[in-house]
Amino acid sequence: MSVGSGGVEREEVSRGLKPGDFLAAYAALKSRSSTVAQACGSSAGVATSAAKAALFSWPGIAALEALRHPKTRKPKGRRAGPRPLFVFLLTVLLLLPAMASAQSGKYPPTIVFMTDFGVVDDSVAICKGVMYSIMPEVRIVDLTHEVTPFSILDGARFLFGATPYYPAGTVFVVVIDPTVGSTRKAIVAKSKRGQYFVLPDNGVITLVEQRDGIEAVREISNPEWMIGTKLSSTFHGRDIFSPVGAHVARGDDWTKVGPEMAVASLVKLDLQAASFDERGVTAEVIATDGPFGNLVTNLDAEDFLKLGYERGQSVPVRVGGKPMVIKFVKTFSDVPLKQPLLYIDSRGHLALAVNQGSFAEVCGVKPPAELFIPRARK
Repeated sequence: MSVGSGGVEREEVSRGLKPGDFLAAYAALKSRSSTVAQACGSSAGVATSAAKAALFSWPGIAALEALRHPKTRKPKGRRAGPRPLFVFLLTVLLLLPAMASAQSGKYPPTIVFMTDFGVVDDSVAICKGVMYSIMPEVRIVDLTHEVTPFSILDGARFLFGATPYYPAGTVFVVVIDPTVGSTRKAIVAKSKRGQYFVLPDNGVITLVEQRDGIEAVREISNPEWMIGTKLSSTFHGRDIFSPVGAHVARGDDWTKVGPEMAVASLVKLDLQAASFDERGVTAEVIATDGPFGNLVTNLDAEDFLKLGYERGQSVPVRVGGKPMVIKFVKTFSDVPLKQPLLYIDSRGHLALAVNQGSFAEVCGVKPPAELFIPRARK
C-alpha cells in the first residue's frame, strides 16, 4: 500500500507500528537532534521537545514505516513523492530553530547598568547603543545613573543592595571611574553566586566580594572585545565596559577577555567598621538616602540593638559633633511632621531622618560625619 496524506492511510500506517519502533526511533532522534540543537544555539530540552514533535508528526510515522519496510517499492507508473525519511528530517530541522528562538526569547539576557553620568547628556544612551549593537535582544536595566559623582563608596553600596535580587548569569556593568585613563585596571569578575561584574578595579566591588565571594577575575585586554580602533582616554564606559558587558551577556567565553588576575589583588575600599567600647559605639554617616536627605550609617541593626535601646525610647546621639536626643521608632509616621527619628532602614542599618523633611538640611549634617551613641542606662 502507498503512503499518502489521507486520514485512512495514516491510520493504517501507524497501526502497523509497534511501541518499540517509536522508542528506538525516539532515542536515536533525540541524540541527533541534540547535535542540531547545539548548532542552533539551543538547549537539550529544546532538542527533546523537537524530537517528540517530529516523531509523532505524520512525516515521522511515515518515515518509521519506510524504515521498517526498506524494500517496499512504488508500483510502476506512479509518481514518486518525497521520501518519508527526508520529509521527517526536514521537519526536525524546521522545528528546532523555531523552538530554540521561542525559549531564548522567553528569558532574555540581562545587563544591569549603573553610572555616575547623570541623564543630562547622551552618555548613557551611547553606552546602551553599543550594547544593543552587539546584542540587540539584550534586556538593559538601569540601576541608577545618579550615583554621587566620583563616589566609589555610593556605587559599592548600590551594587551591594541590588545584586541579591537578580539571578545567576546577570551581568552588572558599572562605570564609576574617577581615575579613568590612568593605570587602574578594567576587569570582569565572576561572583560565587554566578553573576558577572564588568567594572574598573577601584574598590566598587568590595562589598559584593565580602558578602558573596569572587570566584575568578580577568583583566580586560582583548581589543576584539572593545570598540573602535582608537580608545578614548576618558570614555571607557563606551569603549570598554559597554562592549565587554554585551559580549559576556551574549554568552561569549568570558575567559577570552584577558589574562586571569588573583582575586586577592583586587583593590578594596578602606571601610571603617563601627567600634564599641564601655561607653558606647562610634560609627560613621556614610551617605544620604537619595533625594530625601536621610542619613545612612555603617552601624548594623544588630549592633545598635546591643546598646540596649528599644523602639519608643529617646536616644542621645552626637552626630557631626552636634548633640541631639532622637526617638527610636519603626517608621517615619511614628513621630510628628518635621520631627527627627532613628530607624532601621530597608538595608538593615541604623538611619537618621526627619518625617517628611531632610535630616541633612534641617540638622546641617552631611556625610562623612562621625556618629556616637552611648549605651542605654539600666
